[in-house]
Amino acid sequence: MGSPYADPLLDPLFTTAEAADAFGPRARLQGMLDFEAALARAEARAGVVPAAAVPAIAAACDAALYDLDALGAEAALAGNTAIPMVGHLTRKVAEADAEAARFVHWGATSQDAMDTGLVLQLHRYCDGLEADLARLADGLAALADRHRATPMVARTWLQHALPTSFGLKAAVLLDALGRDRQRLAAARGRLALQFGGAAGTLAALGDAGLRVAAALAAELSLPLPALPWHSSRDRVAEIAAALAILAGTLGTLGRDVSLMMQMEVGEAFEPAGPGRGGSSTMPHKRNPVSCAVLLATASRAPALAGGLLAAQVQEHERGLGGWHAEWQALPELARLVAGATRHAAGLVAGLTVDAERMRANLDLTRGLIMAEAVTMALGERLGRMAAHERVAEASRRAAAEGRRLRDLLAEDPAVAAVLDGAALDALFDPLHYTGSAAAFIDRALAGHRGG
Repeated sequence: MGSPYADPLLDPLFTTAEAADAFGPRARLQGMLDFEAALARAEARAGVVPAAAVPAIAAACDAALYDLDALGAEAALAGNTAIPMVGHLTRKVAEADAEAARFVHWGATSQDAMDTGLVLQLHRYCDGLEADLARLADGLAALADRHRATPMVARTWLQHALPTSFGLKAAVLLDALGRDRQRLAAARGRLALQFGGAAGTLAALGDAGLRVAAALAAELSLPLPALPWHSSRDRVAEIAAALAILAGTLGTLGRDVSLMMQMEVGEAFEPAGPGRGGSSTMPHKRNPVSCAVLLATASRAPALAGGLLAAQVQEHERGLGGWHAEWQALPELARLVAGATRHAAGLVAGLTVDAERMRANLDLTRGLIMAEAVTMALGERLGRMAAHERVAEASRRAAAEGRRLRDLLAEDPAVAAVLDGAALDALFDPLHYTGSAAAFIDRALAGHRGG
């Protein structure tokens, strides 16, 4: 079997073999053929077509039997891929059973085959994506638990703010990923059978339409919607939006890790390995390869999702152009997100955390990062404004003179009168000023474990 990648030079970086295969041209055709085989079985069960017609139709519903290039050339004239597919399928069935060929695609329309085929592809894709999401979530949970007491700088507007823990940083991402998985599961649950016939009424099947629809949904193990959804594209828009939001979460992971990987920061690093993250000219380089993929996906996903949201506007009972806009955009979005998720799972599983560097970076400002902690403690004794003024003045002197804030405060008689050396030492311990971080980590872990 050949490579599933359409672009063997770039696809291995940006997607997974499983996602590429799930949305490859052969899989697209097989999804439509699976619909046709299931339709024949369902109609035979409902007494609409003779049971004798089913074996020949089912046997011909194998994508390997068809020339994709020929189908594509005909689709360029017909306007969609289902029309030539039905013609080729009918001829293939006729070779084995001319009578059975009369019942190919009975009572259905092109969009029924294409949309249901897409839904089947998406369900298969979601299975693979969820496996990587689960691995990523487990990795984040392990980091959150392992580093709950690893202090580091919390940065706001890219500047030092207050102490936090690396465990909380991982827990925040874990919590967001949990919501992403919930959104995807909900969207997947609404990916249902499409079966409405030419104008969404199943008129060609007379009073057997609803029976056939129910049997067809059962054959394909798909939800049976209340009505056909030819022009109601919220299901497609919803899965696209969920994937794009997930891409944003992954991009946040990529942004933070890439910033921590800078040599000037040096707090965390992507996994290293032969051939990974090197430079064509600089042997010393260790580039954040996975982070680049996460950020690229986060950059591309909104435009793809935006196009799919715009495509929701459809005309009457069958859209013109909007439906067509989905055919390439949704698979591209899905492939990108699958690749980014795989990269993220590997990144987190092999992340190198430099706890000593994190602690050292907390001391870069010579204690200024603890100014709020001291102000709050002093405020209980001197009043908020008086405490703020004394700490602010000491902070200005510390920055100007290159001295430690703790030492300057110890020299202040008003401070020394209410805070002795041991109290000041405790106030300048970053782990004593991480607030509810441990409790937040526990909440995120409980949510991950279903507790």
